[in-house]
Amino acid sequence: MADRDRDAEGRPRNSRPRDGLGRPLPRGEQGIPVTPDDLELPTQQTLEMAQDLLDRGMPFHAHEVLEARWKSCPQAERDLWQGLAQLAVGITHQLRGNTTGAITLIGRGAKHMRPYASQSALARVDEVDVQAILDWADAALARLRQGQDLDGVAPLWARQESHRTP
Repeated sequence: MADRDRDAEGRPRNSRPRDGLGRPLPRGEQGIPVTPDDLELPTQQTLEMAQDLLDRGMPFHAHEVLEARWKSCPQAERDLWQGLAQLAVGITHQLRGNTTGAITLIGRGAKHMRPYASQSALARVDEVDVQAILDWADAALARLRQGQDLDGVAPLWARQESHRTP
């Protein structure tokens, strides 16, 4: 059995190319570039990049962008960014046909985010419309539990007037 792919620090990394939903492709095939592990963007750029990837049907890649922010954000914001990343993974599961995984991850992501919906949240990230995203997550969970698809519905991470109604 061959050794696992490893990065420069010796951590296991899968160097196989990935498709638009993050599934590994055979070596040598052309894939979608993955997000670098050391990506560090300001909040607004993170949100805009994640939303662009969602809009292009690439929730796995949106998850990677959100996960990079989760790993580099202040401690008080970690659950918020973890929740956002998990929502994107939930969308990925649904698009891959794994409804059970979608329900689990969207539910888990919403649970991480719920404390940030109140004014007394530990951290406030004004660029994120937490309540609108939680409303989307609740509606998405209801649809999935009824056996319906998300039909391309994707949360709008950034707080913008044109994006207030999911």
